[in-house]
Amino acid sequence: MSNLRGVHCLVTGGSGYVGTSLLRELTGLGARVRRFSRPSNEPPAPSALVEDMVGDARSRADVERALEGIEVVFHLAAQTSVYVADANPGLDLEANVLPILQLLEASRASGVPRTILFAGTVTEVGLPTRWPVNESFTDAPVTVYDVHKLMGEQYLEYYVRRGFVRGATFRLANVYGPGPRSSKPERGVLNTMIRRALAGEVLKIYGRGEFVRDYVYVDDVAHAFVLAAENPEKLGGRHFILGSGEGRTLRAAIESVAEIVSLRTSRPVRIEEVEPPASLSPIETRNFVADITLVRESLGWAPSVSLDEGIRRTMEVFLREMEST
Repeated sequence: MSNLRGVHCLVTGGSGYVGTSLLRELTGLGARVRRFSRPSNEPPAPSALVEDMVGDARSRADVERALEGIEVVFHLAAQTSVYVADANPGLDLEANVLPILQLLEASRASGVPRTILFAGTVTEVGLPTRWPVNESFTDAPVTVYDVHKLMGEQYLEYYVRRGFVRGATFRLANVYGPGPRSSKPERGVLNTMIRRALAGEVLKIYGRGEFVRDYVYVDDVAHAFVLAAENPEKLGGRHFILGSGEGRTLRAAIESVAEIVSLRTSRPVRIEEVEPPASLSPIETRNFVADITLVRESLGWAPSVSLDEGIRRTMEVFLREMEST
């Protein structure tokens, strides 16, 4: 039985992509969850164990209200577009740094020894020249978005070091799988390709699609956050790189989508190469594969869903959604 049963958890971004999967796992374990978000047209709480609270994570008063009675915080809310961040660094600072600082400061002031788990990104390391990438690599962010995610991570590390909270950061690789659609076109690319293939559309890739990515299934990511919450003494404020540990080129991943969808629908799926736009961020040209040794040895986590199986599961969910509309 999980030691999270009956534990009061706060999830920022709980209606988002990873948050939706995390809520499902937490409530399945019997945790009590407060889903904290800004005003929106989101559907109501999916379970009697979930309480919805509206507020602004940039506001100290709203954060203090959200933290009342909370033992574990999963901070997933973020502005996720590299291009939006580069266009307006000030607003991105408010969206991606101020909320984690408010959570940390409110926890420090209250004296409650909370566990705070933060969603970072593997792109904080920049453009590595070798892989797999582990936690010892020097960070060299090449976007404003990654600078701010790294700042948030470093704030958490500092507050843990001072003994104000417990916690860790999970630097996430390319997360995919069933869940809400991303509002940012550069996010959730694999999911987008699955939807387009099911709709009979051509799958377009930039150039030869030779850059390598590490794809990790969303439910595996949610499980890592749960394991961290169950084992706060093993965290130490560190960051953990979270991926599948396997790399595929963009072309190979999209070819898998085309093949799996074609077999399921009995329709061919065509792939077309296109020229990348001049505005393409340098981070899009990275190669990345995760070394998951640290998270496996520290928390006993390992991915359970292969890329091909994850594509199949995601496709089946999307097909059911299409049939119900």
